[in-house]
Amino acid sequence: MNDKASITFEQRAQGALMGAFVGDALALGPHWYYDLDELHRNFGPWITDYTTPKPDHYHAGLQAGQSSQAGIILEMLAQSLATQGHYVEEDFCKRLDEDLFTKLDGTPMQGPGGYTSQSIRETWRLRVKAKRPWGQVSGLADTTEAAERVLALGIRYALQPGALAEHASTNTALTQRDTTIMAMTVAYASILGSLVRGEPLDAQTSSRLMDLVHNGVLPFHSVTSTGEQVPPAGPEAPRHAGQFPSPDALLTVSNILRAIADPDIHIEPAWKASLVYGMPCAVYHQFPAAYYLAGRFQGDFESAVLHAVNGGGQNQARAILTGALSGAIGGIQSIPKRFLDGLEHSRERQEMALQLALQAAGGR
Repeated sequence: MNDKASITFEQRAQGALMGAFVGDALALGPHWYYDLDELHRNFGPWITDYTTPKPDHYHAGLQAGQSSQAGIILEMLAQSLATQGHYVEEDFCKRLDEDLFTKLDGTPMQGPGGYTSQSIRETWRLRVKAKRPWGQVSGLADTTEAAERVLALGIRYALQPGALAEHASTNTALTQRDTTIMAMTVAYASILGSLVRGEPLDAQTSSRLMDLVHNGVLPFHSVTSTGEQVPPAGPEAPRHAGQFPSPDALLTVSNILRAIADPDIHIEPAWKASLVYGMPCAVYHQFPAAYYLAGRFQGDFESAVLHAVNGGGQNQARAILTGALSGAIGGIQSIPKRFLDGLEHSRERQEMALQLALQAAGGR
């Protein structure tokens, strides 16, 4: 375990991005096994490294260490940021149009990465088939697909939390328009940004983020002066355009960290967080499990991500989200060498992660 005080901003930023890539690839083979007995028959009692998907399952034809479409889209956004130096929506959308949508046909079991998610299929139909412009192609998927890419924005704009929230919100809106999903996605990116800044993941994380809400930095509406105090006297400030209706998405994380510290609350083994919070794809299952695993295994990247993978169900999203959080806590040096060595395009991705980290450190 690393001494947190010795971890640099750049190492935390690199760790967050590479942690997401590693989490995605680790879950490629055992993705979407809701029957845990079947998972264990195919991959043994405990998955410890990259695996090749089975011929009759999701991502069939890919090899151990490769990325799903979620990892590919994350890389596209990270490349756009690294190349442009900052977030340029038109550049990212052009990459989707030219480098992804031309390879899709609208069906699930097809496309780069071996599977195309619901929100991307919905956006593809409106963009390619209906020929609608960007800004009019989002759908109602309640999944973490946007979070799996906007985490790159959480890294790039970690030192600019207002810009982070703005860009994460508008990028999410490209493919998902439900405001609750958007709020939870922006909250996750904001929490990741706080970890990249070097703030701890603890019972005060929510309070620190609520301070940014009350200072007008984060776009969440709150009637209280802090997260849990009595509202101040006088008329309530009106909501403004683009503001999420409540700050609850920011409060979840610290509730979970308090549960971890509570000696009367036990989840053993930790992978059973997937059963406690839920194995399906929706955001309200995935974010809490990721917060729990990253918070429980502070600085222990391997344990956090492997418990995410071995929990079954939508373990790929769980591992991506956990991997980014845990990589930010421990820095890139907390990621085992075998995970970096076995990841496809690892060297190029590490170079891109460093470039993104340096840009973020510059605060431009």
